[in-house]
Amino acid sequence: MASSLYSVVLGLAIVSAIVAPTSSTSRGTHLHHGQKRPQPGLRVVLEQVDSGMNLTKYELIKRAIKRGERRMRSINAMLQSSSGIETPVYAGSGEYLMNVAIGTPASSFSAIMDTGSDLIWTQCEPCTQCFSQPTPIFNPQDSSSFSTLPCESQYCQDLPSETCNNNECQYTYGYGDGSTTQGYMATDTFTFETSSVPNIAFGCGEDNQGFGQGNGAGLIGMGWGPLSLPSQLGVGQFSYCMTSYGSSSPSTLALGSAASGVPEGSPSTTLIHSSSNPTYYYITLQGITVGGDNLGIPSSTFQLQDDGTGGMIIDSGTTLTYLPQDAYNAVAQAFTDQINLSTVDESSSGLSTCFQQPSDGSTVQVPEISMQFDGGVLNLGEENVLISPAEGVICLAMGSSSQLGISIFGNIQQQETQVLYDLQNLAVSFVPAQCGAS
Repeated sequence: MASSLYSVVLGLAIVSAIVAPTSSTSRGTHLHHGQKRPQPGLRVVLEQVDSGMNLTKYELIKRAIKRGERRMRSINAMLQSSSGIETPVYAGSGEYLMNVAIGTPASSFSAIMDTGSDLIWTQCEPCTQCFSQPTPIFNPQDSSSFSTLPCESQYCQDLPSETCNNNECQYTYGYGDGSTTQGYMATDTFTFETSSVPNIAFGCGEDNQGFGQGNGAGLIGMGWGPLSLPSQLGVGQFSYCMTSYGSSSPSTLALGSAASGVPEGSPSTTLIHSSSNPTYYYITLQGITVGGDNLGIPSSTFQLQDDGTGGMIIDSGTTLTYLPQDAYNAVAQAFTDQINLSTVDESSSGLSTCFQQPSDGSTVQVPEISMQFDGGVLNLGEENVLISPAEGVICLAMGSSSQLGISIFGNIQQQETQVLYDLQNLAVSFVPAQCGAS
């Protein structure tokens, strides 16, 4: 049985109107007029944020689950804010590091790739407060292609909230774990592997506090908003392919023409854009079967509501798949009835449906779980259904979400699958793949 994991580094980004400290460096300005870029074809290697850390397999799994729980709660908090309950909040961070370089000459660093965020940012010198990172902090004075963004620029206007100081566009993001990034907006040339793209807008963070190991040097937003990397590149599609936990092969991200096509008949689902929550990619789930049995969960359970609640988000940065309580109960009960194993308590690991593996090592017949999307049925393999948080224990890689009824299609269910986001035709497609194959 192949267990799987993709860990989550989670923050709850609260955008607030706070004036960032003025830098003492001399900076040129650049005004973005919303011009269209030609669609590039980019392919980037991804690695899990916990790779290289001296942790056991079980420690990695438990860390991932805990981060996934925090991320799920943060997304729900964001949905509450969009319903007018509290100050607007934004989910940030993710679980995959991608190597990029900024400037002329290029300065390399790693940053989190996240489909649940829009803003691109990295730490910049001179730092009022910066966290430790494995590569040198980016110094704008060393780049001949660097320019700050004035307050009237479109990218500045695209910020959820911004402040202005001496015609310099400034931002502050605070995260639910207490970490913050504060700085100013700028543009520079970004290099991905061997491809360079000029005038990418990003946050130059001069005051960044509370970020821990595994966060890289910042974040690359891959969401649906105007500040994200896909939006700035003007690409009509992107895809990623996540390797199974424990694989020595890296995962990959492809954008534009580098994103592979989809074979005819591949399962797909309609992408839904929410005006209340424009960053997230909502998909259309109609039902779930376990072991071939249709559980009779109403499709309305997963429907996005007019007030921005409900619906199902596909997310690269959440470990488990989360379902509304009634739907989760139905899946867990059917799975338990069919797997024919003794249950064990692993609630301390954040998992609710767990089983003791046979002591004699006999093969376990794992019920197949199928997601019934509006564009076809996605059959989940064993590695997409089960994880192992402790020796001799296997658990259903799903959980229940909060009272708001939000569903999240997590990354364990997406592993060893080419997941293609077609932003022009508003669809997400799933193609079984050996993601680590060259």
